Amino acid sequence: MSASPPPEDSTVHAPAPPAATEAEPTPPARPVRLRWAWWLLAYASLALGIVGIVVPGLPTVPFVLLSAFAASRGSQRLHAWLLAHRQFGPMIRDWQAHGAVSRRAKRLAVSMMALCAAIMFLTSPKWWMAASGTAIMCVVAIWLWRRPEPPG
Repeated sequence: MSASPPPEDSTVHAPAPPAATEAEPTPPARPVRLRWAWWLLAYASLALGIVGIVVPGLPTVPFVLLSAFAASRGSQRLHAWLLAHRQFGPMIRDWQAHGAVSRRAKRLAVSMMALCAAIMFLTSPKWWMAASGTAIMCVVAIWLWRRPEPPG
């Protein structure tokens, strides 16, 4: 007794894929191998950004942006907290969505760089030391002003 072959008009169908849901798909899991390093970078950058609020010459915005970038890879909890933060959240969302920096943040950054340049020229032992730091700040200021502003 041999099994008879299926009739010629029958076809084999694959199971139907599950119905699409309204929720966004979950992102693929990241390798945990370097997750601790991203976590450490996120918290260290955030700490430097917070210190930069009160220490002249130490920037806040780049460290907070770096913290958000690293947290997205190492600490979803910190990343969500940063995005929901009253002051940091809008800045991070503008940067992530558009690469944009607000006009107020640009003015504040350039003002602080100018203040730091003046302090360096008044206190540095050699003029070229202050000039090199000021030149770097000028390059950063030009780059910053070339960044777009967030949409209305």
